[in-house]
Amino acid sequence: MTPEIQDVFQFVYKQAPFSELPESAASYFSKHIQIVYLSQSNQQDWLQSGKPNLYLIRSGVIDLISAKDEVIGRMSEGDYFGYPSLLTGDAIQNRIEVQKDGLVYILGEQDFDFLRREYKAFEQYFVRAHANRLLASRYKQQSETWSERKISELMTKEAVTISPTASIREAAKQMSEHRVSSIMITKDDRLVGVVTDRDLRNRVLAQDKDPEAALAEIMTEKPKHIFENNRVFSALHLMLKHNIHHLPVLNEDYKPLGMLTSTDLLRQQKSDPVQLIGRIYKAQNLLAIKNCAQEIPDLLRQFSYHIEDISLIGKLLSGLTDALTSRLIYLYQQQHGAAPCRFAWICFGSQAREEQTLHSDQDNGLLLPDSIADEERNYFAQLGAFVCEQLNECGIQSCPGNIMASNPDCRGTVSEWTTRFSQWILSPTPRAMLNCKIYFDMRFIDGASDLYAALSQSLALISKNELFYAAMATDINANSVPIGIFQQFKLEKDKGNHKYLDLKKRGVAIINDVVRLYALKAGVARANTLERLEALNKSAFLAKSDINNLKDCWRFLTQLRLKTQINREGLPGNCINPENLSSLEKHQLKEAFYLVKQAQQASAFKFARGSL
Repeated sequence: MTPEIQDVFQFVYKQAPFSELPESAASYFSKHIQIVYLSQSNQQDWLQSGKPNLYLIRSGVIDLISAKDEVIGRMSEGDYFGYPSLLTGDAIQNRIEVQKDGLVYILGEQDFDFLRREYKAFEQYFVRAHANRLLASRYKQQSETWSERKISELMTKEAVTISPTASIREAAKQMSEHRVSSIMITKDDRLVGVVTDRDLRNRVLAQDKDPEAALAEIMTEKPKHIFENNRVFSALHLMLKHNIHHLPVLNEDYKPLGMLTSTDLLRQQKSDPVQLIGRIYKAQNLLAIKNCAQEIPDLLRQFSYHIEDISLIGKLLSGLTDALTSRLIYLYQQQHGAAPCRFAWICFGSQAREEQTLHSDQDNGLLLPDSIADEERNYFAQLGAFVCEQLNECGIQSCPGNIMASNPDCRGTVSEWTTRFSQWILSPTPRAMLNCKIYFDMRFIDGASDLYAALSQSLALISKNELFYAAMATDINANSVPIGIFQQFKLEKDKGNHKYLDLKKRGVAIINDVVRLYALKAGVARANTLERLEALNKSAFLAKSDINNLKDCWRFLTQLRLKTQINREGLPGNCINPENLSSLEKHQLKEAFYLVKQAQQASAFKFARGSL
């Protein structure tokens, strides 16, 4: 080996994937490369459409530019490019811009294919790298549509705040100076109320209120709010549901950041789903509600064509189900009188996670005060039966396991619900574990939110049980991903002898279970899987790389699952025939299942062995 080749070998053998392969792989690479000094003057000579190669940067800095002239990434020493075309056979679409001159090692297509055949780990490394690039590109916030933008991206002004002891006159003066139509009332940097220009008209001028009176006398206490990282769609939904026009925006520490108005958000609206939700909340009878519900399937299909990330359909469909539920509760009370006491309608499972699909069924319940009288329970039995039956009429199928508010077991007081959860946690039988998978994904829909808060606080205390965590981890590992020992798909068959993979049971559900386990351990109160993972970034229970892998796998599997449902491929609702996938998609799917399996095994090690 010449000194020059020896120098190349020493560099290459330190780089992945060669660092995990026999020396002969790095030696082969070193002996079959072309070495080029890449600069701005010769950059146009490389990445030509008819000449796919693998490029490894030895020195210098290079930007990879897409066909849309967007920077895909900045690369430097140890980074590869050129491999997507080698893997897929597709024409090269990207180009490079040299930011700093340097050396690049170039391996031809035939030599790349030789290493793929000889070393499986070599191929898997580049398949995984390509999958990660696709995922990163797919979920990057490229679109400026309302549905995909974060609230924080719309914030243009800082929060205008004032103390509750300040006078009405002072508030009006500040609102005028800052040219805003509302002001946030804060105490110890926490939001305690809101005053709007409408309040000044209706509660001050119309009532002949003394302008020197304290703001606390006219403010709206405990106002609805939203967090900066939520999507615009969520804000619109909240405003429509509660008929509000000003929505405070808070950071994760509940500190006010600014105020969004309905006018701000409606400027961003470019799609019909929000209009449909608005019509549902205004429906005056069952026929109007059912007419709206009939539009949902086609609307979701159309919506999927206009967004980058169709997993947002889960948020949209859950929002529509929330709206249907709330309006049905309203109509029942209009027809049968107001509820005899406070109550909270809650949901579980996919609706609670805001991850519903076209085949999701109902999972809901009623939360009642401990002081409820026996004769008052009959009202809620009838309310539960009415809402669940009408949801079924609207296309949200009844739960096969009868986890619905029409079932007496799903109507209970805060104490009764707490007792049920305690029994599951203290006696983690297989049935109890199944219940925990459903019920620990819980979200408030309508009614008295303080009842829901009381139950959540109780569950936060009783769920801190190491034996319970161990039982959950063991149960998670009882399910298996559909990959065999030789990295082949393990297919299932239906009665019609159709072969398929169950993306929900063998993939998405496992991720949900793993993330739920870590979220419970870390005390994360959210139900949405991606939001749980985001919150886990602040804990020490999962490495950031593991969090990113789980996010990517969940998104990829959810995308495939929803596309299958939307395209109506004739298989069971959550299933896919891998033969209909491209070679690259098959590689990506295997990689996703491989990472899911790793997450399963890690949860068993950390929890079932008591290492945390």
